[in-house]
Amino acid sequence: MSKSKSTAVAGKSSGAAKQKQASAHPKDALEGGRINIQMVQNVLLIWLDSNIDENSTDCRNTITQLRRVVNTVMNFTDGEQCVEFLENMNNEKACMIISGALGQHIVPRVHSMSQVDSIFIFCSNKKHHEQWVKDWSKIKGVFTGIKPICDALKQAAQQCEQNAISISILSTGGDISKKNLDQLDPSFMYTQIMKEILLTIEFEQQHIQEFIDYCRDVLTDNEDQLKNVDKLEKNYHDQTPIWWYTYECFLYPMLNRALRLMDADLIIKLGFFISDLHRQIENLHKEQFDGSSSSKSFSVYRGQGMTKEQFEKMTTNKGGLLSFNCFLSTSRDHNVSFDFAQRTATNPDMVGVLFVMTIDPAKSTTPFASIIDVGCYGDQEAEVLFSMHTVFRIGDITPTGENHCLFRVELTLTSDNDKDFRRLTDRIREETFPDSTGWYRSGLVLLKIGQPEKAQQVYEILLKQETDESRKAPIYNQLG
Repeated sequence: MSKSKSTAVAGKSSGAAKQKQASAHPKDALEGGRINIQMVQNVLLIWLDSNIDENSTDCRNTITQLRRVVNTVMNFTDGEQCVEFLENMNNEKACMIISGALGQHIVPRVHSMSQVDSIFIFCSNKKHHEQWVKDWSKIKGVFTGIKPICDALKQAAQQCEQNAISISILSTGGDISKKNLDQLDPSFMYTQIMKEILLTIEFEQQHIQEFIDYCRDVLTDNEDQLKNVDKLEKNYHDQTPIWWYTYECFLYPMLNRALRLMDADLIIKLGFFISDLHRQIENLHKEQFDGSSSSKSFSVYRGQGMTKEQFEKMTTNKGGLLSFNCFLSTSRDHNVSFDFAQRTATNPDMVGVLFVMTIDPAKSTTPFASIIDVGCYGDQEAEVLFSMHTVFRIGDITPTGENHCLFRVELTLTSDNDKDFRRLTDRIREETFPDSTGWYRSGLVLLKIGQPEKAQQVYEILLKQETDESRKAPIYNQLG
């Protein structure tokens, strides 16, 4: 939950598409009614102003400043094109900067869109616009300078990242182990098996270099992030994986998004880091919770937003299982987490949730660890970090105070002898090709859970890497 993790990262593309990352052109961004920009971040920035001139020095300087916070900036001078772009967005959240001249006309049209997270009015007459903006809760303020916008945007982007992590909610009604696998959330199954696969692979320096090269490609023209790429290349082994995870750069949001969308290509590229990060958490867990003196129950907290649909599903499945399909940042500090939940509760599309997680180290070997003095920024938030795919039981869900959009949710970390959880995970393991290994198994699993396009990504990568012609035959077969 570190406040350091607010920087978004570049879109995933190359060649002509890469040109759209810094200041994308609307006519190129939409093809046949669909957005053709792929990203590896959870938030993008839309700047709408009829006076934008990308050839001017001032405009270029403004974009440079904005990209230090959110890498992908879409520029629009036409309100209709901007609205059309928003209507075709999927799986993304947008922060918007709108000129005062267009604000009163455009805000009523986009405010109810769930794709729009927050709006910033950029104008020269602050007093004039401060009157009408009071009617729109997503507007975070009226600004006359770019620096205060960047400061406010950083907090909004951070909140988007906090809310965007992948969560699966599973009912345990009846015998969960006998449910059809196609009824389960694909992310739950995939992240479980992917974690197992990654821990069987011996990663080498070439895997790190392939990731570095990829980052240089997708972060083209972002000088700040390219410096971080250089730093990662030169100093990866000089710092711990947790240090890099908490360091303010592209890694955290890139990893979050890859796991949320089950982006097989990017997960493969990040495989070395996922494996290293898990193993460090695992080692710290053994050091911190080995012995009865360290095995007392305690609580950690996480504040975030959930969509109303997601929250309703959780409420309906009280007593069921909830899985965080990512690395999970929590805090022992109630106030830090409550602040995140409160901020989200002001968004009419979201429900603010304070997760209160009860942890009994004596009953669970799930890897988690306090990262005091291990993270990049020390102990700013009393952070406790869990490895990916951590599963909890859903307990009481109660409103907090008078705010009908803010709830406290009790979660209990599943124990090693939780019958429902063990039966389910064992069955998933048995039915997802346990005799296959590595990325080949990953492709089989993706086909099993109905993700053929993602499976194709995996097999095409394997095909490029394989030099033995005889071993290409089963890959071609799977592609067929």
